Amino acid sequence: MQYPEARTIHLVMDNLNLHRRKSLTDVFGLEVGNEIWDRFTVHYTPTHGSWLNQAEIEIGIFSRQCLGTRRIPDLKTLRRESRAWNRHMNRDRIKINWRFDRRAARRKFGYKRKCFKRSQT
Repeated sequence: MQYPEARTIHLVMDNLNLHRRKSLTDVFGLEVGNEIWDRFTVHYTPTHGSWLNQAEIEIGIFSRQCLGTRRIPDLKTLRRESRAWNRHMNRDRIKINWRFDRRAARRKFGYKRKCFKRSQT
């Protein structure tokens, strides 16, 4: 309702069970909830790894590879350049090399294997 002129609204959300169509229909009713949800293009974040770190890595790569140190004179050129870079990344299926696994986390944060005990209840 905040953006009546927008054909679609892109949402980036985690995979929480509340971030679904049913939540809107429960609050606004079936008809209005569906109408609102149909305007969204939902992009769910990865279920494994830190999606925020992945987003920051992607922004950094975009900044270095696409923008670099040059000045882009206008919005039209920026859009053209960013679309070309994005097409290249998608076409070549470039992925983030995510190396921070459970073993690395235990080393970094000093977790021991058996340092936690379950409650007896």
